[in-house]
Amino acid sequence: MNNVDIGQALRELREASGKQAKVVARGAAMSPSKLSKIENGALAPSVIDAERILTALGVSGGMKARLMEIARQVATEATAWRIYRRSGLHKHQEEIRAIEAGTTLLRLFQPSCVPGLLQTPEYVRGILKDWDLTEVALGKMVGARLKRHDVLHDEGRNFHFLITESVLRWEIMGVRPMAMQLDKIIGMSRFPNINIGVIPQRGVKPGLPTSAFALFDTRLATIEVPHAEITTTEIPDIELYLNKFRKFERVAVSGDDMRDLVADIRDDFLRQQETD
Repeated sequence: MNNVDIGQALRELREASGKQAKVVARGAAMSPSKLSKIENGALAPSVIDAERILTALGVSGGMKARLMEIARQVATEATAWRIYRRSGLHKHQEEIRAIEAGTTLLRLFQPSCVPGLLQTPEYVRGILKDWDLTEVALGKMVGARLKRHDVLHDEGRNFHFLITESVLRWEIMGVRPMAMQLDKIIGMSRFPNINIGVIPQRGVKPGLPTSAFALFDTRLATIEVPHAEITTTEIPDIELYLNKFRKFERVAVSGDDMRDLVADIRDDFLRQQETD
């Protein structure tokens, strides 16, 4: 298997499918020039690159698993945020959107901020205020992140979010926009395909929150650390995070109890506004 040229294999699969390169590139959320470099062996595809190209080609099952294994030079990849910033943060949002579009069940644990799929435009700007982005770059990033929200309206896909209570109380911006952000979480929790759990500050927890992570079905995990995003398709790694998610899920409140908790926090912000 190690003797297979991944770029050549991807090119042959595309040609056999009859799809034009520009169509596959668009479906894989990358430029035609990048796809061309991968097919010609000038650029080694990352795990995420391979996942998106194979999905755009409609390749699944054993063939997809074998090619994903070939594409993985190491079991785990880490990409520094500064690299995403240099190439354009909005482009990485488009990459994530392509992965989400091919995911049936997304599980996301977030101990640092409101999950991207639930953020208001004001909240996006709030968490990026120290990134030294130009207004143009910031506008592109906000637009790309909000575009990802479209997938939430596809009831054929399910989303399970776990958020720590501390995230909801962290004033990353003014109290009024924070209250609006919490209202959005309450509203989104009523979607039939969205489950939002909040882990209360009180009570014994089944471990430390460590880092934010997302599980795309059971095929891919991404983990956020301060300096980078880590990607893995290794089954033992995915199972580790899946077990962690399930443990936190057992101590989270959801449904009406979650909405009551979030509404109380929102009201605290509004009362604070009245006294300021």
